[in-house]
Amino acid sequence: MNLSRLAKQAEKFIVDNSPLILTAIGVTGTITTALFAGRASFKAAEILAKEKQEARAVGKSATWDLDLRSKVDLTWKLYIPAVGTGVMTVACIVGANRIGTRRAAAMAAAYSLSEKAFSEYKEKVVEKIGDHKEQRLRDDLAQDRVDKNPVSKKEVIITGNGDVLCYDSITGRYFQSNVETLRKAQNDINHVILNDYYASLSDFYSLIGLASTPYSNEIGWNSNKLLELKFSTVLAEDGRPCVSMDYEVFPIREYFRIQ
Repeated sequence: MNLSRLAKQAEKFIVDNSPLILTAIGVTGTITTALFAGRASFKAAEILAKEKQEARAVGKSATWDLDLRSKVDLTWKLYIPAVGTGVMTVACIVGANRIGTRRAAAMAAAYSLSEKAFSEYKEKVVEKIGDHKEQRLRDDLAQDRVDKNPVSKKEVIITGNGDVLCYDSITGRYFQSNVETLRKAQNDINHVILNDYYASLSDFYSLIGLASTPYSNEIGWNSNKLLELKFSTVLAEDGRPCVSMDYEVFPIREYFRIQ
């Protein structure tokens, strides 16, 4: 039982980390291929030099040399290890890329399904309880998020765009701005989208004075899904009024692919 469990755990580890393992093998294979090729070249040079000496000893001229086919026949076996590791290296790199691509596609599909399910759920909630009660639920959720991320433990980013405490629901960052500035940034981003077909979350952050993040570079909106902000007024831990900025249309991955 212990051996069976250990084997399953090992199999799971290999499957979960297969792109990393294949990439590591590919890097090692590249170095090994170079070493094997270098070693084979030195040995090939010795064999060819010896062959020339023997040919001159039996009367060949000093300018005589082996033809290409003869050189290949004498040395090709020396390069078998280098060719073998080279083929294995290429296979590992291609395999890692295929696995990564397949997993990325699966994640994108799962994200799309989750987004669709959430959108349908949200529409049904509004339909059943009405806009007013749905906004109250949104406000309660915004208050919960702010309570779980107290401003006393966060840096407040001074953007120069207003003096109202604001909270970004995606990154959990506090910053100073105002609703008018945020709505203007929303309109500006949608104008960019309508002209250029897409814009990233980083583009929006740039307009409101927030630094981009690696995650914000990966998601955004396109002409099929424009940016739409929602605001809730909550109280920060220190009693200050705070505007919680939420996204009615959540930014999506591969936003630059227009369907």
